[in-house]
Amino acid sequence: MVTRTGRPAMRSPGRPPIRREVERAFWRRIAEGMTSEDAGIAVGVSGSVGSRWFRERGGMPLISLDAPSGRYLSFAEREEIALWRAQDHGVREIARRIGRSPSTISRELRRNAATRGGNLTYRAGVAQWKAELAARRPRTAKLVTNPRLREYVQERLAGQVRRPDGTIVTGPTPAPWKGRNKPRRQDRAWALAWSPEQIAARLPIDFPDDESMRISHEAIYQALYVQARGALKRELVSCLRTGRALRVPRARARSKPGAHVTAEVMISERPAEVEDRAVPGHWEGDLIIGLQRSAIGTVVERRTRFTMLVHLPREDGYGVIVPVKNGPALGGYGALSMNKALAITMTTMPQQLRRSLTWDRGKELSAHAAFTVQTKTAVYFADPHSPWQRGTNENTNGLLRQYFPKGTDLSRWAAEDLEAVAHALNSRPRKTLGWKTPAEAMHEQLLSIQQADVATTG
Repeated sequence: MVTRTGRPAMRSPGRPPIRREVERAFWRRIAEGMTSEDAGIAVGVSGSVGSRWFRERGGMPLISLDAPSGRYLSFAEREEIALWRAQDHGVREIARRIGRSPSTISRELRRNAATRGGNLTYRAGVAQWKAELAARRPRTAKLVTNPRLREYVQERLAGQVRRPDGTIVTGPTPAPWKGRNKPRRQDRAWALAWSPEQIAARLPIDFPDDESMRISHEAIYQALYVQARGALKRELVSCLRTGRALRVPRARARSKPGAHVTAEVMISERPAEVEDRAVPGHWEGDLIIGLQRSAIGTVVERRTRFTMLVHLPREDGYGVIVPVKNGPALGGYGALSMNKALAITMTTMPQQLRRSLTWDRGKELSAHAAFTVQTKTAVYFADPHSPWQRGTNENTNGLLRQYFPKGTDLSRWAAEDLEAVAHALNSRPRKTLGWKTPAEAMHEQLLSIQQADVATTG
């Protein structure tokens, strides 16, 4: 059979393996943010099988996710070849029907035929398995064949922390690694903990003339997460900053939107005029959180950088009524309390200066629809983990932490105190405003609105 097929003897396929097109479709859905169970069901296997695929591969695809170029026969084409061959069609007829060269069909029928029965019987499943097995061409991992490079990578990942004089600092004693993610609210081992990208970028600097001391950061991740690579110990994943036992695609890592964040109120739906700050009246907001569930609301106008602070006092019964699940939010920034306090603050401005409000994704503004009806201010929510989309507010919150440091009780400050702090910020000259203060810039906007109203009524 080796002579007849022109291919070396191959091991028995046993249980039919996963086809590459199915595997590729599975990992594409993982990259889109699907869970491994849902991705498995989407490609035609059970959820438990999808979970096993994800776990065995460390959360990383081992093949390219790009669509095949069409150079090689697909499984669908092999099924057609098997069907027409069973109907006794010739090689040239099959080649004409599927648009391939006759030599391609002849070689396919000879090299990828099933040989277990003693004859060259062509079956699409066996042919696909043989073709994919021959296409793998497995390569030994670079960290396996290069001990010097492996030692360098391991030292930067798990090396001991030392004082400037070289003395080793052992750090805390962590719990033994059990193949799971980093422990929550527990000590972790102290190590140099360079990221794979830092290691890969540093190699050309430390070894400028040694081309063998080169590796990509993706290869280091594969050596850590994929068990079959066998280059680095799996427990070294605990030295990564995330401490994840399995790699999680970025789309999966993003927090899922709450029920209050719908497509209609995403930041992508915000008017284009907001971006260039040419039109006043567009605000950004968030909370700064303190001890004992205390908070202060902050809203900043994008054009003038004018800041207003929202007083969020405790509700009646706080500290007296025992908290219950899904019970009333007594801390002062539940949805109803937040709506009421924020509406009072925003309506101090004329309608022309409260066109929109871009908020973080917190549940405190889950009743934003009622807020929009009450104040006629459109509300939009930023994308997950994207604080730069509310950069003006983030910068202002940093300035406010000088007055309201983290780890302090913010409920002790009265509305008058917040007003004084806001006045202090609004009285500072800003370089971005040509050294005007936010209060002066806002005053100019108010005057222009008044003049426009007078001209209209006159």
